[in-house]
Amino acid sequence: MRDPAAGPARASARPTTRPSPPAARRTPLAALVRARALTRALTLARTLVLALALAAAALTACSAADTTPPPAPGGLTAQAGSATSVHVMWGPPAPADGVAAFLVFQADRLVRELPADKTMVDVTGLTPRTAYGFTVRARDSAGNTSAPSAAASATTPAARAEDRGAPAAPPSTAGRALGPTSARLTWAPASDDTGVTAYDVYQGAARIHTVGPGATGTTLEGLQPDTLYAFTVRARDGADNSSPDGPPVDVTTPAGPGQRPDTAPREFTAAASAGAVTLSWTAPPTGRETSEYELYVNGRPTTVIQFGAGAVPAGRAEHRLAVTEPAGTVWTVKLRARLPDGNWGAFSEERRITLAQPDPVPSI
Repeated sequence: MRDPAAGPARASARPTTRPSPPAARRTPLAALVRARALTRALTLARTLVLALALAAAALTACSAADTTPPPAPGGLTAQAGSATSVHVMWGPPAPADGVAAFLVFQADRLVRELPADKTMVDVTGLTPRTAYGFTVRARDSAGNTSAPSAAASATTPAARAEDRGAPAAPPSTAGRALGPTSARLTWAPASDDTGVTAYDVYQGAARIHTVGPGATGTTLEGLQPDTLYAFTVRARDGADNSSPDGPPVDVTTPAGPGQRPDTAPREFTAAASAGAVTLSWTAPPTGRETSEYELYVNGRPTTVIQFGAGAVPAGRAEHRLAVTEPAGTVWTVKLRARLPDGNWGAFSEERRITLAQPDPVPSI
């Protein structure tokens, strides 16, 4: 028995036992991999659907914008230039029409395809004393083709055997400006033993207009404001013999409203590589395609760069020259464009380059 004097009894010391927290749930590794793969697949699917929707919208917009054909060319004329050729001309397109090429038809047969900056052509290989009808269609860069123009007809004259004598030059020429972009030209009739069949108007070395044998004057359109022109006229007979130039006549067009159009090729670059020089530029904004450029090297005209029908660049133009001069030769290069009025435009910026060493020829 316990002694009361010993005081209250102490509770026996026992360790306190707390409940353990529940064990954390663990996701199996395979399930985690499957979940991540599913998330990636859903993200990829959403991205693909969005891309397809954007592509479909862009395709629809492009299709809607590219199905309208340009208007039919206007002002078509046809004039026999000889017993076997007819000169066909028409009006230039408006810049907003987006014309990239012209298709010339004789009856229903395509006879020529021309870039948009060309609005006249000689159709050759014809039969003497034959009537021909012509139409022209315009085509844009998307391939849309206009309705045919109004038809124009001409009859080739009889052939003259062994006609090798050229007509005499027109004895006199006169001209005056009608406005900033047009001029009136007149001349005295030329003579020929077999008869004159056409008169050709030249600006420098470029023929820019042709009229029939009975004409003694014409109106020239598409000129540049505030520009001095030197025009000449040549007579042509049925055997395609051309006379010497008639007397030149100078015509200065007055300044037009606003600034004169910039006629220089823009953003011109020149880069030398092994055995070559690559030129690149943007055509001047003349309102028509520009297919002919004159290249100057070290201040001298070197070559004329021409782009054929259907090959005129829509944006940047590029031309590659093969060079044989030794490496280290320094060139300064610039170019200018042939304008619709037959003149050369302003020069591009001049670039200075050093020719590179050509690649060695591998030994056999």
